[in-house]
Amino acid sequence: MKKICFLLTAFLALSCASETDVLIIGGGASGTAAGIQAARMGVKTLIAEESTWLGGMLTSAGVSAVDGNYRMRSGLYDEFVDALADHYGSYGALQSGWVSNVLFEPHVGDAIFKELAAAQSPFLEIRYNTSFVRAKKTSWGWKVTLQQDGRKKKVKTRILIDGTELGDVAKAVGVPYSIGMDARSETGESIAPEQANDIVQDLTYCMTLTDYGPDADKTIAKPADYNPELYYNCCDNPHNFNTEGVPGQSGYRKADTKQSLWSASMMLNYGKLPVTRGGAKYMVNWPVDANDVYVNIIDATPERRQAALDSCKNITLGFLYFLQTELGYKNLGLSEDEYPTPDLLPFIPYHRESRRIDGVVRFTVDDAAHPFRNNLYRTALGSGTYPVDHHHYRNAQWMKLPKLYFYPIPSFGLPAGVVLPKEVEDLIVAEKSVSVTNIINGTTRLQPVVLQIGQASGAMAALAVQKGCRVRDLSVREIQDVLLGAGMYIMPYNDLDNSDPRFGAVQRIGATGILRGDGKPFNWENQTWFRIDDPLRADELFLSDYYGENLGVDAEEDGTVSLEGALDLVALISGHPVAAEDLPAIGIGAIDMERPITRCEFCQLLDYVADPFHQFPVDWNGDLK
Repeated sequence: MKKICFLLTAFLALSCASETDVLIIGGGASGTAAGIQAARMGVKTLIAEESTWLGGMLTSAGVSAVDGNYRMRSGLYDEFVDALADHYGSYGALQSGWVSNVLFEPHVGDAIFKELAAAQSPFLEIRYNTSFVRAKKTSWGWKVTLQQDGRKKKVKTRILIDGTELGDVAKAVGVPYSIGMDARSETGESIAPEQANDIVQDLTYCMTLTDYGPDADKTIAKPADYNPELYYNCCDNPHNFNTEGVPGQSGYRKADTKQSLWSASMMLNYGKLPVTRGGAKYMVNWPVDANDVYVNIIDATPERRQAALDSCKNITLGFLYFLQTELGYKNLGLSEDEYPTPDLLPFIPYHRESRRIDGVVRFTVDDAAHPFRNNLYRTALGSGTYPVDHHHYRNAQWMKLPKLYFYPIPSFGLPAGVVLPKEVEDLIVAEKSVSVTNIINGTTRLQPVVLQIGQASGAMAALAVQKGCRVRDLSVREIQDVLLGAGMYIMPYNDLDNSDPRFGAVQRIGATGILRGDGKPFNWENQTWFRIDDPLRADELFLSDYYGENLGVDAEEDGTVSLEGALDLVALISGHPVAAEDLPAIGIGAIDMERPITRCEFCQLLDYVADPFHQFPVDWNGDLK
């Protein structure tokens, strides 16, 4: 009788499925952003997260130093940075380490994400300690089985979003994907290898350390299989070997990889964090002979994954032991007020690479390097500024791999179609599992871009629910309208802050390609400039796709277009003449008909009168419909 009652109870629990509009598997960077955005749009949203934290790589993986997009803080990322500045007292306080302009304690990041999520009640529910089991496609969406605290529960959802770190949901529902390096013949990328392989970037089990004071001894027990030689060349120290240059001087580096050997204090200050209380803290995510590890566990079983990650943890703890016993930092220990884990390490490792789905479109490094070679830029969901950054030096075969180190690209816009599988409906794939090549993943994987991917995914899911249509049937321009309304940069133009009243016009006209910016690689934050204050030149206008080849543009002798010439052009295009007295309402002052009109003013004029952004819909490839 007890067995029958147990089986009946289990049957009832599984048959009484809860319902939601949008279900997100994974409360990482993209999953959290997706959930907040979808809930803000008034649709019922559920996030299922395996741990008790939100934020993924930014928090749960301990990568609390943000890479890129400092000048173009977009959407929820902008809100997140503002909240950090409020917490620590200023934006300058976030620049505590030299690797980034935005550093923070992981537990503070988790608290901010939870606060942002809580503000979306009652539309957003979060289930912690909840894992994905399986998903079954139905005619109206998905029936998904979750496991929470050992009990299986079913959820019916209209749209499913994969926000997992490794694209596990996409695999489970049969989405084709790639792992590792793509063949040159497949992607057309000149720096790709001739043959595809399964080599992925090194992953890192980060750690957060606290300085417990000069008299403290926080030395840990020697980790299993400890090998100090792994760390000899982590910094300038007496154990160095196979180096070139003079210790203590600029240019001192490893002879093989050419990586600089900084002093031990510089190595630690790389990830120095602002602190809420207590002693100094350091994020340890050091790329030079420290806690990077080469292992490919993406398609491994859960058991093999865990065994490999336990080994990775030992590498990280070995580096801590090396710092304490060989470099004299016995006062540094694992922070006891960060991660609520038994070993005080982050919940998850920093995965730099995942499965990459076969999507509606595929974004390559050449698309980023030459953004106007096709029309994908017209569909952008967000922007990235960080260089193409690959970590491979812990791979024993690194010398035989393509030279991917910081391939030069400008800042870029990421096309919206990368989140949509080619064949599976009602599924959006976010995080690092989007449809990009292995090479360009070196920049699309970074935190600000992944947050934008998530926010755009949430917007797309909510729109599909509201309209009762497939995600792939949505209007690209309608998606972009929502994102612009949320303060996101769909075009990577540095000129205007997203609070500027001219921002929308420049973004919209930029997304048509009628006027185009100039991009360049630049140090650690690539750039693209629209040159808003430059005079408009007739030869800079790309009008033919929209208004035909024979449209004449009256130019002055120096090639510029006057205010009068611009008014004539826009009247011809739209059929709506604009009077001089109407210009101030558009945002154009200094009513001198003979002066050159600026590029920004022309955007404002064209956007207001002709509105090509909305008048000419585009498909997922950016081609006019």
